[in-house]
Amino acid sequence: MKFEKIRYEVDGANVATITLDDPETRNALGPDTLAELIAAFERARDDDGVRCVVLASSHPKVFSAGGNLAGFAAEMPLAHKHLGTELFPRLFRLIGQLGKPTICAAGGHVLAGSLGIALACDLIVASEDATFGTPEIDVGVFPFMVMALLYRNVPRKKANQMLLLGERLSARDAEAAHIVNKVVPVGELDAAVREWAERLASKSPLTMRLGKDAMYRQQDMAFDDALDYLRHNLTLSFATEDIQEGVQAFFEKREPKWRGR
Repeated sequence: MKFEKIRYEVDGANVATITLDDPETRNALGPDTLAELIAAFERARDDDGVRCVVLASSHPKVFSAGGNLAGFAAEMPLAHKHLGTELFPRLFRLIGQLGKPTICAAGGHVLAGSLGIALACDLIVASEDATFGTPEIDVGVFPFMVMALLYRNVPRKKANQMLLLGERLSARDAEAAHIVNKVVPVGELDAAVREWAERLASKSPLTMRLGKDAMYRQQDMAFDDALDYLRHNLTLSFATEDIQEGVQAFFEKREPKWRGR
């Protein structure tokens, strides 16, 4: 797929960077952009040379303004609008089931649907000038899709406040609300993201995939069901060559050489 709304790059450290690059729309998440994001994440998923994925923006002040509001009020059959909304949940599921760690590099405003995409990532590193919010209520829309991810990341009362009032959180407030993992000074975002991305890419790709799958699947299980499922995954990991290599390297005081099997 030829990308026009995003950029896709893979470097020598096994890190794929997907960059939102549609400045004229402030990286609005219309159908074309969402389709390109899905294609890019699928490419990263299927590439054995990719061990970590970074989602970033080329815009100096905006990560993304969120969904394309013009499409919400467009005159078209309701069934067509319903079918068009399937791209957001498809992307959310894809990121969760990617089998590889993901980092959102949040610079500038992370609003509406883009907050959902950021929350779908495993980690969020934000610059001090970033803001986070679900302002849809102010234009007569409710952030239905984002709600599923917001309630799985943010304490309920804080999520209620964001959904109902449409307020924006500063980067520090978002960190306190458990939306953001790390806040760094403006100008240091790329370096901070790079440090974590390279650390993630240096881990066993097989162990990371098993762990990522377990993280996604167990989050809504009953406690006893989760323990049974996770015990099964632990036993499965005992059969991998990477666990043997990792333990041996630890005792030999050297860096492990992962085989991904």
